Amino acid sequence: MSKAFTKESDDAPDDDGPDDAPALPAGQPNYITPAGLKRLQDELQTLLRVERPKIVEVVSWAAGNGDRSENGDYLYGKKRLREIDRRVRFLGKRLEIARVVDPAAQKNRDQVFFGATVTYANEDDDEKTVTILGVDEADLSRGEVSWISPIARALLKARVGDTVELRTPAGPTTIEVVRIEYPG
Repeated sequence: MSKAFTKESDDAPDDDGPDDAPALPAGQPNYITPAGLKRLQDELQTLLRVERPKIVEVVSWAAGNGDRSENGDYLYGKKRLREIDRRVRFLGKRLEIARVVDPAAQKNRDQVFFGATVTYANEDDDEKTVTILGVDEADLSRGEVSWISPIARALLKARVGDTVELRTPAGPTTIEVVRIEYPG
């Protein structure tokens, strides 16, 4: 079969996003903090104004070198362009549905809402702290969870002293809210 009739990459995701991109619930806005929005916008601009033009230049140079089928610079450059374009589409879609929520402007600070940093204790009195952020800015290694995560859903609207049920793969467990903090 001719290469013209085959997919360029069978491992490319169909949703225009990276394989590890978190999904949003259908019809839900992409809640994000002002800092998270700026990071996504900066990444998009870097891809469009810096990375993509450099790769286009390399691909153009490599294409002028003749046989493209064994030209590593050309093949890698084309692959990298597809990755950049996929990420640009993904970021564009996420920014389009972004709804900025500034946690510092939260007036009801005695209850858990988006942007809160919550310390909770499990049944063994082990305390853990998480910050509830947007899907695109959460990083578990920094103690940040997305607002759609099970822990965030369990904690939302709770107050200090409340006990809530957290559903885990090992079964439901009870946690108690110890402290709620907001930036600013």
